Amino acid sequence: MVAPNKSKAAYRDSLGLYINAKTKWFESLEELERLPGFRNEGLKPVVDRFALRINSYYLDLIREAGDPLGRQVIPDRRELDDPVFDLDPLNEEGQSPVPSLVHRYPDRVLLLVSDSCAVHCRFCMRRRKVAAGQPDLEPAFAYIAERRKVREVILSGGDPLMLSDARLEIILSRLRQIKHVELIRIHSRVPSAWPSRITPELARMLASFHPLFLVAHFNHPREITSFSARACGLLADAGIPLGCQSVLLAGVNDDYQTQVDLLTSLLRIRVRPYYLHQLDPISGTAHFRVPLAQALDLMSRLRGNLTGLAIPQLMIDLPGGGGKVPLVPEYVVSRKPGLWKIRNFKGQVFDYPWV
Repeated sequence: MVAPNKSKAAYRDSLGLYINAKTKWFESLEELERLPGFRNEGLKPVVDRFALRINSYYLDLIREAGDPLGRQVIPDRRELDDPVFDLDPLNEEGQSPVPSLVHRYPDRVLLLVSDSCAVHCRFCMRRRKVAAGQPDLEPAFAYIAERRKVREVILSGGDPLMLSDARLEIILSRLRQIKHVELIRIHSRVPSAWPSRITPELARMLASFHPLFLVAHFNHPREITSFSARACGLLADAGIPLGCQSVLLAGVNDDYQTQVDLLTSLLRIRVRPYYLHQLDPISGTAHFRVPLAQALDLMSRLRGNLTGLAIPQLMIDLPGGGGKVPLVPEYVVSRKPGLWKIRNFKGQVFDYPWV
């Protein structure tokens, strides 16, 4: 193991993970007992099935166990009461021709480069993969190199930014050696859940692999702090376009004002809202699910009341591997040859004859 660099308080372990000596990791229920409102009773079977991890930065943002941030990461007994038992309802395993790679769409693949996350979200759609072991990516690199239709590679996991700069640079270099790979995208919870990981050195390294995009994961306006704003600023200043994908979660961000605050705050830190995901039907997540009708009503209220730059697409991922589909409120009231009647965001109906 490499000795710590005391000036940066960071070093790399033998698995290629990034370690920050100033960050503490909480992985046992007893360590959460200082949180107001936390009750340990009955939670051991939950964490035995779905592992617990919260870092000290994110834990400090939680005011009480049941608040919108606490609900996302603190185990809940209802995780074992969910009637849905499928841990892979999107059939990622069935669309994985080689380990650590999912090929669902013709021109892009998902490359799972890490099994580690800054926090373990209790609604995670890939919770079956947590702590499964660092992947061997050689078969995936060979698969991508052999398929010229693959233009984009999306790095996910786990979280790609949990890897050390050196390990991440090796992966990006290997992908850049494949000439038909035009775009690289990184999906990460780190900017919201562990922003000190975003360093000037990391931003400069990522910028050397343009065109490279980063899609962050923010679910609540309280996750946007001066630290996460600085992290996103470092990336944006390095020329890395930033988007955000959120998950619509009951009791977290399923009300109009929370979404307004989240979406407008994201724009202020130069992050463009991209997707608002309807929660996938993953085992243990029923208490987070928001009815589709409520989600569509929420989107209808946002449209027109916020700048279009702030409006994400509401997305559902179809069971069985059918892929992502955008849902929009119904604005077309009626159709007939030569004339459609269309509703605006205020509910007013207008004739549209140019059809």
